[in-house]
Amino acid sequence: MPSPAPFEDIAARLRACRLCRDSPLYGPPLPQEPRPIVQGSTGARLCVASQAPGTRAHRTGLPFTDPSGVRLRSWLGLDEARFYDPAQVAIVPMGSCFPGLDAKGGDRPPRRECAERWRAELFSGLPNLDLILVIGQYAQAWHLGRMEDGLTGTVRRWRAILAEPRRPRVLP
Repeated sequence: MPSPAPFEDIAARLRACRLCRDSPLYGPPLPQEPRPIVQGSTGARLCVASQAPGTRAHRTGLPFTDPSGVRLRSWLGLDEARFYDPAQVAIVPMGSCFPGLDAKGGDRPPRRECAERWRAELFSGLPNLDLILVIGQYAQAWHLGRMEDGLTGTVRRWRAILAEPRRPRVLP
């Protein structure tokens, strides 16, 4: 059985992906040119499993460059250099491209075809993870299954979830 591809190789193929624009499986094509954003390396021990890049990330190519990213780095006790070091922190969103805006001006949900096509393969390239920080309902559902108590209830039970005997550990 061949060994899994290094994360960097998988990420390079993902960055060339145009599935959601050229052959979408769910809904209309992506409304803008795809710009898949993912970070990591085979040695990363922490993964931030998020929803999808926002407008600023789409523009800059760098995730979490908004106030929520400042807050996240503060909570994690990481400066920008460590947070954006792919050898230390992987960032694997449910949808790797900005999904566009809905009629009210909010971000659309992550594209389902992205997670179905890429997520398992990306995680196979991250064999040294100790902890996956899951942010948002789509990432929580992927990593924890459907939770009866919803997003808030799941976050409320973070201690019990973190203590479960799974590897890597998962923190909502």
